[in-house]
Amino acid sequence: MTAPAIGLVIPCYNEEEVLPETTARLVALLARMRAEGLIGEGSAIYYVDDGSRDRTWALIQAHAAAHPEVRGIRLSRNRGHQNALLCGLLTAPGDALISVDADLQDDLEVIPQMVRNFVAGDDVVYGVRKRRDTDTFFKRFTAEGYYRLMAAMKVDLVFNHADYRLLSRRALESLADYREVNLFLRGLVRLLGYPGSIVEYDRAERFAGESKYPLRKMLSFAWQGITSFSTAPLRLITTLGLLVSLASLGLALWALTVKLIIHDAELGWASTVVPMYFLGGVQLLSLGVIGEYVAKIYLETKGRPRFHVDRVEGFTLGDDR
Repeated sequence: MTAPAIGLVIPCYNEEEVLPETTARLVALLARMRAEGLIGEGSAIYYVDDGSRDRTWALIQAHAAAHPEVRGIRLSRNRGHQNALLCGLLTAPGDALISVDADLQDDLEVIPQMVRNFVAGDDVVYGVRKRRDTDTFFKRFTAEGYYRLMAAMKVDLVFNHADYRLLSRRALESLADYREVNLFLRGLVRLLGYPGSIVEYDRAERFAGESKYPLRKMLSFAWQGITSFSTAPLRLITTLGLLVSLASLGLALWALTVKLIIHDAELGWASTVVPMYFLGGVQLLSLGVIGEYVAKIYLETKGRPRFHVDRVEGFTLGDDR
């Protein structure tokens, strides 16, 4: 059997500090796998510059000039990690593509095992963290809680898996059929349904630079995943409305009992103001959740392109895949 052509897809946003080390490690890894006969001709590294404002693209061009296996894809502007990753997956050639972050937190040494699983017949190979020792308590607690929350909402995700994975050409072509604008790739990949496996690894500290996912973006991304794959929040609103109605009915019966039987009713602002503020808060929360879903419908119906490629380096768009 001919060794497969494997592409490594790395989305980048302001990664000039880490890019030289990332390139050195990936080039050495490809050389080693090629020498072992694990990968074949056409295997390459594809950096996707997501509208960086530093020297990231200049470094990609320099690395592409120095190493024939390094290629670059530059988006016309910043479109976010998920769109940049999708661009690489839909643009880069190869029998299979492996997506990995540029910060070197994902263990590159499990990539050979991913390729072996692919050769054995798996269309999807998930890189899954063994533990979260490098995370703060807050991040570990919230991340694991998020996966459990998604599971409770019947959203099919691989626990402790982010976007470190291998996808076969068949899986990539199926992924291209999903045209939604609100991207949550780790959820979409699970919808493909092709044979898959898991490779566990230990996640390291970021090699250099700063995280591109501060708390605000992490919360936004988490909410994106929930509202893109679950209608549970809408059902929760219905349940909450029912509970509030029952509570209001109980309060009305209690007030009637006090007035007609006990004859000890005291007039006060609490019985009026507290329920009013409570119901007002529930209504505003409900409208906000409904508005989030309406906004997603609005964005999807526009059908706008998810990204535009400004230029490529080291290869030509439309190369045989």
